[in-house]
Formats: sequence, structure tokens, C-alpha cells
Amino acid sequence: IVYEVTQMAKLPGYYTGGTVHFVINNQIGFTTDFDDARSSIYCSDIAKIIDAPIFHVNGDDPEAVVFCAKMAVEFREEFNRDVFIDMVCYRRWGHNEADEPKFTQPTMYAVIEKHANPREVYNQSLVSQNEVSAQLASQMEAAFKADLQARLDNVKQKDVPAYIPLKLDKQWSELRFSTPEDFEISPETGVSAENLAKIGEALVRLPEGFKPLKQIDKLLKDRRQMLFETKQVNWATAELLAYGSLLIEDKTVRLSGQDVQRGTFSHRQSVLHDVETNETYNSLNFIQEGQEPFQVYNSLLSEYGVLGFEYGYAMATPSTLVVWEAQFGDFGNGAQIIIDQFISSGESKWGIQNGLVLLLPHGYEGQGPEHSNARPERYLQLSAEYNMVVANVTTPANFFHLLRRQLAWNFRKPLIVMSPKSMLRHPLCVSPLDELTKGSFREVIGDAFAKPKKVKKVLLCSGKVHYDLFEEQQKNSRDDVALIRIEQLHPFPAKQVTELLSQYNKTATLYWVQEEPENMGYWTYILRAMGQGKMEVISRKLSASPATGFMKVHNQEQASLIQRAFA
Repeated sequence: IVYEVTQMAKLPGYYTGGTVHFVINNQIGFTTDFDDARSSIYCSDIAKIIDAPIFHVNGDDPEAVVFCAKMAVEFREEFNRDVFIDMVCYRRWGHNEADEPKFTQPTMYAVIEKHANPREVYNQSLVSQNEVSAQLASQMEAAFKADLQARLDNVKQKDVPAYIPLKLDKQWSELRFSTPEDFEISPETGVSAENLAKIGEALVRLPEGFKPLKQIDKLLKDRRQMLFETKQVNWATAELLAYGSLLIEDKTVRLSGQDVQRGTFSHRQSVLHDVETNETYNSLNFIQEGQEPFQVYNSLLSEYGVLGFEYGYAMATPSTLVVWEAQFGDFGNGAQIIIDQFISSGESKWGIQNGLVLLLPHGYEGQGPEHSNARPERYLQLSAEYNMVVANVTTPANFFHLLRRQLAWNFRKPLIVMSPKSMLRHPLCVSPLDELTKGSFREVIGDAFAKPKKVKKVLLCSGKVHYDLFEEQQKNSRDDVALIRIEQLHPFPAKQVTELLSQYNKTATLYWVQEEPENMGYWTYILRAMGQGKMEVISRKLSASPATGFMKVHNQEQASLIQRAFA
């Protein structure tokens, strides 16, 4: 993480005005010699890639440490650049008091064992320089140890009180912790037609003299047609409308990731480039006077460091919609540490809320094992205790409401979205504009075509596979097969699913349909959520690899999947 974060120091989306890096160089890897741990002379040599000054200081000299710290802060304030302090020190007991570091570093720890601790070293220095008397130093030490002992004795004598979570403070003071009831129905998140029109005008307007690429010119004409003529919006347009609606409500939106300005699939085009001058134009910055700016940054080639930065940003500013988009969802595994140790478990471990959004492009289109699967099963395995929201949404309107819900809630939860690829341009994946003016996020979407009394088979699914199933249903007029879309997987909308299923005959068979192999995707989670024995699965066969790399094989697998679903 140090390597990635250091590389971020001077980049526009991550520049902090200079960071003071304090390296506690306590040689903790006592089972590894330093010449086995790195190729550089100093552990702080990573700073050289950004030409940052490095102060090496002895941890046994408190005054020198303070001097270096002051100088580092002054340098940062004067030049707004990063600076490193390498404090060379040691740990007397290794990793913990039970470890025996002499197994691997016998000579070094023989010296440390006889070496006075930093307090003793400093004390002796002050006494030898007549700065303090030996008697005063001894009295101060005795008083401090007595205070520690008294506090320990006091704690041991009292009953341990029940745990009370710390109150949220500062920017979090107006928020609260969630309850299970919060997830039974979503808040209203519609936006007035007038405001949508205002945002839409900004999305199709160019500054005078700005010359876009021909493809962009066509895209803007298509946007105008969607917004003001057909009033049927696609995914990218609904997403930008959601961001714009928050900006004019005095909320901040921050989007980062590789290629996010354009969008991996050239769909978003939120920042346009003049073909002659290369001047950029961020449309959402010009909706109305006094609005918040749209912060959209193409990131460096990093998942681990960037996602960690965005998690911290969201933690510091709960009123900001912070979104990180993976280039492909498959690449999220490069940031698995941030996901496991912070995003999924931060609230459970530390009582820290976070509203970070992860957009993970996911779906089987024959692009091979590294560009098909965002590994939803991993996020669902981490899901418990209402810790985060995992969604796979099928309509632009529902995505619009999902994004707005993040800030409409008066608490914060991480949101993991299996975002689309081919659906971005699917002719059926559009929403009437008026669906954005009313209503809320729909956790489950039922079937308006199937005839409840005729239904013999109910197919539950999530995400892109719905459109393949829907096309087959419509082509053969299969009103005896019902399609139910689970738009939010966790927290699982059990009541809504039960209510939808109640309209069908009890004899109707239930199936979970997914594009992913049986050992991946949503199936094992659905079994936990809905109970064993209630349904069967229709999926690709068990596989070690997420997807085939051959388009012909992919098409055969997909056709077989749909055929089995309607058999």
C-alpha cells in the first residue's frame, strides 16, 4: 500500500497539499534480516520516487525526533509537498511479550536486552547535563507508575459496564446507526421534472467554440433525444442525472477509478475533450450558479491504494457520495484487503460507518475469465448484520434511485453494485424519465406479463440474465413462467419476495437462475436467505475458472442456460 499511496502524492485527485509520512522503523520483522526484506539501503527510499526529503532520526533521542517533526511540518506548510521521517528504533519483545526474538536475531536482541529504554536514556542525558536532578526524575517516575497502578486497581474493583457505542461526532452528528426496519422499504428519492430538465440541459450543452469529437457530437444528440423527445433514458444518462440531482441539492459527488471520466465502455463521457485544443469540459459543473462541483478523477493504475483512499474520503465526509468504479469488476480482487478489513467489517469492529459505493462491472458476454465476473459470491459471503448493501440492478431508474438513496438515508452503509456492461446499450435497458420523478429504489421487481393462475414455474434471478430470460419469455409468449428480479441481494428483501411469490400457485416450482457457475454467483447465498430445499438452481456447471475464453463456447453455454430455464 505504501508504494501505491506514495505514487498518488502529486496526482490531482489525491493531492493533499503534502503529507508527513512518519515511519516507525522498529525493525519489527525480527525473523527477517533487513537485507532479506528490501533491495534499497533504507526502508524510506520509496520517497525518492517523488523527490521527497527524508529525515533519519534515532528514536532514543526524543529531542531530535521532535526537531525532525517540527522541521517536517514546516517543510510541508512551506512547499505543500510530502516529507518522510524515518525514526530508527526497536521493539524490546518483538511482535509481543510472548515472542522470543532471539530465535532468529540472537546478537541483535542480546544488545537490546542490555540497552536502556528511551526514557532511561533521556533521563540519564538530562541528569548528566544538569537539566534536572536525579531525585526529581526519580520522583516523577514513581508518581507516574503510582498513577497507572491506581487506575488499574480502580478498574479491577468495579463491575464492567455494558458496552455503549460512542456517539457519532462532528460531521456524523446528524446521522445515526441503522436498524433492521430501515431496510424493509426505501425512502422516496424522486426528483422534480424541472430539476431533471435543468440537469439534462447541462448534459447536452457545450461552451461556445468547443469542438467535440464526431462520436461525442452524436452522443450529445442522442442524449438530447432521450431527455427531451422520447423521454426514455439509458443507464449512463440516469447515472449522470443522479449525480447532477445531488449537486444541486448542495451535496458533493466524487467519482474515481480507471477511465471513469469516459467510462470503461465509453458510455459515461462526463468530461469532454476539445479535438483541437484538448481543453476539457465537465458538463455537470454547469447546471446552475452556486452548485457543488462534480469531482471526477481518472485514477492511477491501482485498486488497493485508490480504494483505500476513497474509503478514507467517505469516512471523513459523510455528506459526499463517494464512488469508486473498477475498470472491470474482476479487478476488485486487487483491493481485497480494503474490502475485507475495512468496508465489510469496519462498523462491526470499530463502530465506524461508511457510505462508499463500489461499481463493479459484471456480466457474461464472452469476454473471458478475467473480464466477466466481479465475484459477487465473495461480497455476499462477507454480508451479515446489515453491514453493507449488495445490489445487481436491471433498470436505469432503479440505479438512479439506488445512488440517491445512499445520501437520503440518515445513516451510512457501503454499497456494492454489480454494474452492467452490455446492458449499457441494450435496447430494453431504458427507463421512462417520469420514473425518476417519483418513487424509490425497488429491492425486488415482479413480472407484469405472467398470468399468476397459469404460472407453473417461477424463475428468480439478479442482473443481466433477466434480459435473456425476458426475451425468451416474450418470444414464446410463456405467460406460465414468471420472472422475479432480486435487485438488492443484501440485506435480503425476504418480506417482499414472499409477498410476490404468494400470488402464484403453491405447486409452482421455484428456480434460481444465474449466468455464473454453480459454485460462484449468488446461489449459496440464496440458499441461506431462502432456506434449503425450496428451490433448485439453473446455472453454468461447477468451474474453477469464472468463464470460458471462447465466444462460441460462451454462446452455447448461454443458450443452454436459457433453454433449461424454460424447459
